[in-house]
Amino acid sequence: MYCTVLEVLGMIKDDMKNVIIGSEYIEDEQEQEQKINPLCEDAIADAAAEINGYLAKRYKVPFKRPVPVITKYAKDIAAYNLVSRHGIDESEREKTFLTRYNAAIKFLLEVAKGNVDIDTEENNATQSAANGFRMNSEDRRFSRNNLKGW
Repeated sequence: MYCTVLEVLGMIKDDMKNVIIGSEYIEDEQEQEQKINPLCEDAIADAAAEINGYLAKRYKVPFKRPVPVITKYAKDIAAYNLVSRHGIDESEREKTFLTRYNAAIKFLLEVAKGNVDIDTEENNATQSAANGFRMNSEDRRFSRNNLKGW
């Protein structure tokens, strides 16, 4: 996983947690935590799967050590997954979650296309060179030796 339950829940205000859980209002923080943690774990797993889906073509996923930029976007995607369980109201506070989700997907698309590179421990100079471009050309036609006498 690229982020933790505490990191994702830290992005969500307390009053929104009851909305995520469902129709019942829960005042007890421990009971609230017991109900929201499994939902958050599912959202994190979904976010990791989504990230891996974009990056699998260029990188060996899942990463052994979390890359900070991937952790940031994993939190954004997981928070969006939690909040969007009951739909997103674009005119209210949920729009921020949608905006951050869209930014994360845009970034992942750029990485998948090769326009952005992620600095991972697994990457080394040889792998980066292998992923670079390659140029083929024909043999040289003109040289000093074959133009003598002209």
